[in-house]
Amino acid sequence: MGLFDSELRVIAAAKELVRSLRPDENHTVAAAAMDTVGRIHTGVNVHHFNGGPCAELVAIGTAAAANAGPLVTIAAVGDQGRGLLAPCGRCRQVLLDLHPDALVIAPADTTGEPSIATVPALLPHSYRHPDSAPKRLLRFHARYFDAVTNGTKTLTVRWNEGHRTGPALAYFENTEHGTLPVEVASVMVKRTDELQPEDLDLTRQSGLERYIANVRSHYPNMPAAANVEIVRFRRTAADI
Repeated sequence: MGLFDSELRVIAAAKELVRSLRPDENHTVAAAAMDTVGRIHTGVNVHHFNGGPCAELVAIGTAAAANAGPLVTIAAVGDQGRGLLAPCGRCRQVLLDLHPDALVIAPADTTGEPSIATVPALLPHSYRHPDSAPKRLLRFHARYFDAVTNGTKTLTVRWNEGHRTGPALAYFENTEHGTLPVEVASVMVKRTDELQPEDLDLTRQSGLERYIANVRSHYPNMPAAANVEIVRFRRTAADI
């Protein structure tokens, strides 16, 4: 996945905060997180021998104090020029339970650019706390806003996002469009090499091939024979 301007803003906010910290071994990492209306919430770590919180957890708490709702992107930056930092195991588990649809900005990949990952991709074969009930997001490119709004788009294919049935918010990447309430009616998992046109409500094999090619362009790291989620949803009238 490439980075949108909104995600670059999150990185910039974390970098600005960590640069502002005075030398202090107890506060060495800054994090920033964006909510669905584009507000950025920040925090710094609190190092302590009894297990003080990471910067990501402080930023999550700051967002909660501001009634932010679901977070869409989060990043952490270390002091002394360490740059972007990947979240620790505890932070990954908290994100999975509270903000499973947030995209995590990680250290630079082999291209030298920051990489981005879904939370489920960071925790394969994960455990999810049975009492967690996060508000879910179904993310879309901005070009699909009208189709989701008028109900003509009711199906999407996802990889490594871990969607479930139930209420969710349709969130449109890098736009000023607000979220739309939707209901995820079904999630069917199928291998890409076993997909048939009818699985995606298509009439021709050529249409299926184009569809899969588009999915691969969105998920460049997706394996050749990946398990994808066919998510069927409908627009609802009430917010969640």
